[in-house]
Amino acid sequence: MKFGKRIKEQIQESLPEWRDKFLRYKELKNLISSPAPAESIFVGLLNAEIEKFNAFFVEQEEDFIIHHKELQYRIQRLVEKCGDNDDVMFREEIGEIRKDIVNFHGEMVLLVNYSNINYTGLAKILKKYDKRTGGALRSPFIQKVLRQPFFKTDLVSRLVREWETTMDAMFPALTREVEGYERSAAVSSAAAGEGIFRNTVAALMTMREMRRGSSTYGAYSLPPLNLSDSDLVYGRDISLLRYLFLIDKSCSNLITREMDLS
Repeated sequence: MKFGKRIKEQIQESLPEWRDKFLRYKELKNLISSPAPAESIFVGLLNAEIEKFNAFFVEQEEDFIIHHKELQYRIQRLVEKCGDNDDVMFREEIGEIRKDIVNFHGEMVLLVNYSNINYTGLAKILKKYDKRTGGALRSPFIQKVLRQPFFKTDLVSRLVREWETTMDAMFPALTREVEGYERSAAVSSAAAGEGIFRNTVAALMTMREMRRGSSTYGAYSLPPLNLSDSDLVYGRDISLLRYLFLIDKSCSNLITREMDLS
């Protein structure tokens, strides 16, 4: 699939409030078609795009840190309520947390994809500009891009790993039982967050495609998305849903298994 079509699809599949935050790939491509602008003008346009990426990416990261802590607190409180008489309220809280977990992890995947697709778009549009003008702008400009906040997804990945650790620490006895549940049952639980779940899967497919090693792999390509990355951004969403199902189904068993939550 050509990149122009791919980024268009990703923008359409993204959250509505994110759609104007992506690279204006089509506009930039049309701009350099005939005649190509002077390098100073073109660089100015790209710098404006990068500033847009950075502002949005950093804002999302800050929100993720806050939401991460809030979810940990809410789940801890939920486990402490196991055995309360108000079963209806308990189940309602589980439903809300379930939905929020799907949305939270989905948005994290979408942000990683946002970084990937905008970086790839910049590399491709720079290649087109150099080809059109006979210049050599891409290499030094990409070195600058690699230092930008929007390109560095380490924090987002670390947040996901911390979340996994938190869940394993809070529900150690459940990790063995999780494997007994069918993935289809867990996926069906995401009905309340169906839109973002679908967008998340689409984003993962795009990341795999862009990061897949091939004969055209080059210095400006993203590294291949390996299996552990796939588990990180997709499989763990499913596992977290399973955890919440198990709490919902057998809260009393959670207590009797001598789980140390102190």
